Amino acid sequence: MKLNWGTGIVLAFIGFISFIMYFVINMNTSEKYNTSLVTEDYYKAELEYQNDIDKEKNARNLAQNITWKRTEKGLEINFPESMDISQITGKVFLYRPSNEQVDFETAISLSHHNLLIPDKRLLDGRWNIKVDWQYRGKSYLYKKEIVY
Repeated sequence: MKLNWGTGIVLAFIGFISFIMYFVINMNTSEKYNTSLVTEDYYKAELEYQNDIDKEKNARNLAQNITWKRTEKGLEINFPESMDISQITGKVFLYRPSNEQVDFETAISLSHHNLLIPDKRLLDGRWNIKVDWQYRGKSYLYKKEIVY
């Protein structure tokens, strides 16, 4: 059987389309390439974005904002020393961009001006930390990308 240039072009197109379809199907069905959204209900989160902007502005206007440091026991989040710790409430959310299974949220419960997140809960690498807290009826938000 003799192949002419028209048959060769058709076979090349069929091969190329098959190659592309294989990778499209493989990427969509394989658990290895599982992609996830940052948040499941991102439309609701978008509506709350102006509140977050206001909270961050409140936090920037503080004389002393939240700080963090890595200790041998874990991640230590320090709240302003000038505030009464019994009046501080809120939540700390740690988000790991590379693995949503290790994301977690914890309530703020202070006995001193710092909150310790144990080392065993954190993997080395990049984390996004979000501290949404209130003090005497005013809301604050601290967001930071950290490398632990």
